Amino acid sequence: MGARESIRTAVRDVVPPAGLTRALAVQAIVYAVGNGLFKAGSAVFFTRALGLGPAQVGLGLSLAAGVSLLGSVPLGGLTDRYGPQRVWIVCLLLDAALFAAYPLVGGFAGFLAVVIALGVAGTALGTARQVYSINVLRPEERVTALAYQRSSMNVGFGLGALISGLVLAVDTIWAYRGMVWFIAVVFLVTAVFVHRLPRLPEVTRPAEPTSRLAVLRDRPFMTVALLSGLLTAHQTLYLTVLPLWILTRTDAPKTIIAALVLLNTVLIVLLQVRASRGADTAPGAARASRRGALLIALFCVVLPVSGVTRGWLTVAALVAAAMLLILAELTEAAGAWGLTATLPPTDRRGAYVGAFGLGSQVQFLVAPAGLTALGVSTGGWGWYPAATLFVLVGLVIVPAVTRAERTPRLPGVPRSTGSVTLIP
Repeated sequence: MGARESIRTAVRDVVPPAGLTRALAVQAIVYAVGNGLFKAGSAVFFTRALGLGPAQVGLGLSLAAGVSLLGSVPLGGLTDRYGPQRVWIVCLLLDAALFAAYPLVGGFAGFLAVVIALGVAGTALGTARQVYSINVLRPEERVTALAYQRSSMNVGFGLGALISGLVLAVDTIWAYRGMVWFIAVVFLVTAVFVHRLPRLPEVTRPAEPTSRLAVLRDRPFMTVALLSGLLTAHQTLYLTVLPLWILTRTDAPKTIIAALVLLNTVLIVLLQVRASRGADTAPGAARASRRGALLIALFCVVLPVSGVTRGWLTVAALVAAAMLLILAELTEAAGAWGLTATLPPTDRRGAYVGAFGLGSQVQFLVAPAGLTALGVSTGGWGWYPAATLFVLVGLVIVPAVTRAERTPRLPGVPRSTGSVTLIP
């Protein structure tokens, strides 16, 4: 009986309950199939189908990331002005059109125009999707629903990666063109799913409008955003620094890198919902963020062990370190969702969610070079200062959230306290 109940619990943690939570999870799977397919096959598509050099691809992606960073808050403001569902659908349609046009791109200038447009649309889409999920659900359902979406997205990413394997095996120009046209269709189908979701009414606005960039002057909130953004370094550590460490500082086989990526995907699908429990309030989200920081610090202490072991002991140390980082990712994500669901004001949630993402984007600019230099280039001793940094973030983030929760967000604007009523 105990085993049967455990199976039921595991199924509940993966399969969302019927209703709006499930509908949001289904669209997440569909969207992630296209997104995962392109992430896995984009490098070959750019070089084989578009004839670009690696340096051109890298420059284009970096410029797109920079434009997206600058546009995070203004794009979030568009969500506040026009509504998250409308912005979400428009961005999906724009994505579909841009992917359909990819095979027609000629030269670096055309590639740059498309990749920047996709970066801007992707930033606006991510904010709109999260704001819609927060606005449409009751406070106690929001974090759980976002966890189901993330779990579902990882399923979609896996399916997209499998499809990309078939495309890479065929390895023809028409296969790559077919890939991006298929992705365009996937995004159109996702737009249909989003269009069929319940509509939200417009949020009542204050009599005196406030600049969309006013959120940047909200120091308590931006402090939390920066601290939470630093914790997204688990992504850089797992996908960039850990593989470099394995290749240059351990005797582990290279194949373990792929095995650890698979482990990450599977555990996020299975455990994300369970790990998100208790993060639906600001104090609970702060505690989840603190746990994430301390788990990253433990990772930084455990990983160097793999540099002095041999054989299966090295593999065991790497798996243990990876498990700590996966648990950090699970709890950090839950904490971030809880903070964006509880701290922003209702009528400026888009701008605030966009501003909250600045912290993680700053991390992506600094962490790859910084953590690689600390952890890998030093030979191992640099992991201990890195661990100290994350311990400090963990100690500071709870009082920072408490301060932000007690501080009015903007003059005359109340903090968000609940969900909105749906239009019948």
